Amino acid sequence: MEALNVAAIGCGYWGPNLVRNLVEIPGSNLRAVADLDPARLAAITTRYPQIEATTTDYRELFDLGLDAVTISTPPETHFEIAKDCIENGLHVLVEKPLTTNSDDARALIELADRHDRILMVGHTFVYNPAVRELKRLMASGALGEIRYIDAVRVGLGLFHPTLNVVWDLAPHDISILIYLLDALPTHVAGQSVASLRPDVDDVAYLTMMFPEKILSHVRVSWLDPSKTRRITVVGSEKMVIYDDVEPNEKLKIYDKGVEALQSAETFGEFQFNYRYGDIVSPFIDFKEPLRVQAEHFLDCIREGKQPLTDGRNGLLVVNVIEALQEAISSTGDQVPVTGELQIGLNGHHSDPADARPARDLIQLTQS
Repeated sequence: MEALNVAAIGCGYWGPNLVRNLVEIPGSNLRAVADLDPARLAAITTRYPQIEATTTDYRELFDLGLDAVTISTPPETHFEIAKDCIENGLHVLVEKPLTTNSDDARALIELADRHDRILMVGHTFVYNPAVRELKRLMASGALGEIRYIDAVRVGLGLFHPTLNVVWDLAPHDISILIYLLDALPTHVAGQSVASLRPDVDDVAYLTMMFPEKILSHVRVSWLDPSKTRRITVVGSEKMVIYDDVEPNEKLKIYDKGVEALQSAETFGEFQFNYRYGDIVSPFIDFKEPLRVQAEHFLDCIREGKQPLTDGRNGLLVVNVIEALQEAISSTGDQVPVTGELQIGLNGHHSDPADARPARDLIQLTQS
């Protein structure tokens, strides 16, 4: 396997996890790390002495003969750093969100296309084997028609100094929903509140309407006593709970349902039929999602393929967040989402686990 020369930019909260994987993956030669804090750099090199160079100025990486970089810095810095890296001939994996506005996201996509570079976004949960199995279940029809999806992503902290909780936490669930449904929401609404600081919302309730009248609700919060990462999918035949905090049984399939038996003229005549069946937790061959994501990034560089979560996928998530922010500002009114996810023969995205049965070709057309 051809070794690729890689550097990691940012080693604060999430960056060290990327560094660990890039050191361990065969065919990845992590040559350098950049961060503004010399103490962080010292900690990284103490743990990984094989790293050749560290710097507090990421632009010094451009002289090292690298193939690619990962960017795990504050979101408001993503655009400038990614732009510099692409212009200097590097493939880029940038953590979520891709940028903090859709204009910058489109600019990065166009720049990467012009320079023939891979631009990938770290929507890590799309590479989670449990999420992939959930998608397989939904695509197989085992759940029946999807009625609604409820997502909860809450805990105590970490508080971002400038971005609100929607920009910080919601990209995870938005990217999962787009992936599971192969669709973009048509309209969104939301409400949020700033509990601790007057200018940064820390709790939000978000509603998204997807095609075929599939309703989704997402609750995100930095102010909750219990860390929860849960998605509930309710189908006409079965229901599933995906619990990412659960160490072993991350998916539970409930053979439960209800249907109306007959039409009636009075409330007393109306009858429902409830079904209570087994609860099954399927075996999932689990692999660290971040490892799968990093391997996919490197494979796409070698093979010249578009990543499953490429820049266009990142733009879709940014579009949804912008629409949610507009809806929140307008006190909960519904706001349409721009952009369109199309399935067609012109798509050429690569899925590392073939998790899109018969629907793995995706192309974005911007409206």
